[in-house]
Amino acid sequence: MVSNSEFLNTFVKNLLNADKSIRWIGITDKNGVFINERYQDGVRPLLSKEENQESAVSAINRHRTRLKFEPKIGKLTYAFGKYENLSRSIIPLSENYYLLLTIDSKESNYDKIIMDKIIPIVEREIERFMV
Repeated sequence: MVSNSEFLNTFVKNLLNADKSIRWIGITDKNGVFINERYQDGVRPLLSKEENQESAVSAINRHRTRLKFEPKIGKLTYAFGKYENLSRSIIPLSENYYLLLTIDSKESNYDKIIMDKIIPIVEREIERFMV
């Protein structure tokens, strides 16, 4: 199960190495508590740990509000927000775990990065996040 810290470290490192425009990767539980996170080398965090935690909880809560529409519009692959200083995405891994990532704000090919580089890594390991 997900408690394997070696697996989580490798998983997050592989995601971070998928593209140089990825600033940060974080894995949270269903309550928004980070179980693993890592920044790209040389990246300066824009949010404090507390602010990042609050942002994660907020993103998960927004995702939960969309669940009632899932039977009609389908399951969410990822949600994305573009800000002046970064772009942020949430990818549900299961009912209990979420992948959050930030991408450099200058990167315009975020969909290609997420769909062609991140999602395939997630799909290879998704079973590890199922309870």
